[in-house]
Amino acid sequence: MFDNEEDYLLQTYKRIPIEISHGEGVYLFSVDGKKYLDFFSGLAVNALGYGNKNVILAIEKQIRKYIHLSNYYFNSPQIELAEKLVKYSGLSKVFFANSGTEAVEASLKLVRKYYGPDKKIITFSNAFHGRTYGSLSLSGKEKYKKYFSPLLPNIIQLEFNDVEQLENNVDANTAAIYIEFMQGEGGINVASNQFVETIENLRNKYKFALVADEVQSGIGRTGKPFAFNHYEIEPDLIIVAKAIGGGLPLGALITNKKYENVFDRGDHGSTFGGNPVACAAGLAVMDEVFKTGLVNDVASLGEYFKSELNLIHREHTNKIKDVRGFGFLLGVELHTPCVSFVDELRDKEILVNCTSENVLRILPPLIATKENIDYFINIFTDILSEYR
Repeated sequence: MFDNEEDYLLQTYKRIPIEISHGEGVYLFSVDGKKYLDFFSGLAVNALGYGNKNVILAIEKQIRKYIHLSNYYFNSPQIELAEKLVKYSGLSKVFFANSGTEAVEASLKLVRKYYGPDKKIITFSNAFHGRTYGSLSLSGKEKYKKYFSPLLPNIIQLEFNDVEQLENNVDANTAAIYIEFMQGEGGINVASNQFVETIENLRNKYKFALVADEVQSGIGRTGKPFAFNHYEIEPDLIIVAKAIGGGLPLGALITNKKYENVFDRGDHGSTFGGNPVACAAGLAVMDEVFKTGLVNDVASLGEYFKSELNLIHREHTNKIKDVRGFGFLLGVELHTPCVSFVDELRDKEILVNCTSENVLRILPPLIATKENIDYFINIFTDILSEYR
């Protein structure tokens, strides 16, 4: 293990005690010869698993042309990827950043320029939008915010899925609502149909911007292009990252026609945003997910996976409180903290994550098969039967 890691790196992460040698498909391999079924996918980044040939080829081809161009120059992979994001989102134009939190910051600047400084922005409990100051100001978990006041003003946090509170707080003084239709870090909480319908009715009345944070849920993870596609609604702004870069740093803000001309030249920018190598990888990811029909496989296998988890839930109601999610964004809420359960799964060479204290977050690569799912279910059942 890396004994000198603490000597040189700020201790901002709690490291998992595995030293990885390489990855292949849905598996990670450690230097001591263990083979882990990775149902965490680099926190939803490695949507195509490890070693996807088309992504690697796209990266190699672009590296030989140019690795970086200033955004003062035209960048063909950037333009081509923007075209695909527009196609699959149904919106209009794109700004590229390096990450989800950067794309959130871009959206905040756009919202403030359009609506001015005084109107309020609505966010929700358990939301996670990033760790930079603007995105942190939007986030719902106090543990991430408690040392960093003062945060941005005029941001109001409401309870997720509370229709009455929503109706009582949204008005003509509202600039935007930021929402994860399926909260990831917050515990795999799914927006109810009534909640989303209420947001749509209020937007029609008050004309605020609806901003969908699809950083974790987008690019096919829920069995549709984006989580909002599970509802009868279309956001004004969409934020994507994680899977879109194929493992390279990439994020994007997608706008509809109403907001596409808010920024003038010089209002916002990024030195590395829309890096040509990352965008080339993104093009390969989009083709793999959507042209091959992989997104449809995620939908059907996700239903199967969730049904198997629900069967286990019914057998172990004293240990499992709920099963939530769509596609390959699934959560199993336990009655007790789940850290030790994650450790036991890791001892059985399966990788998942614990979020919100007691929710197992399951994020398989989109290429996971029924056999991979069945293997997970068998191990999960065995551990659960022994779990006290």
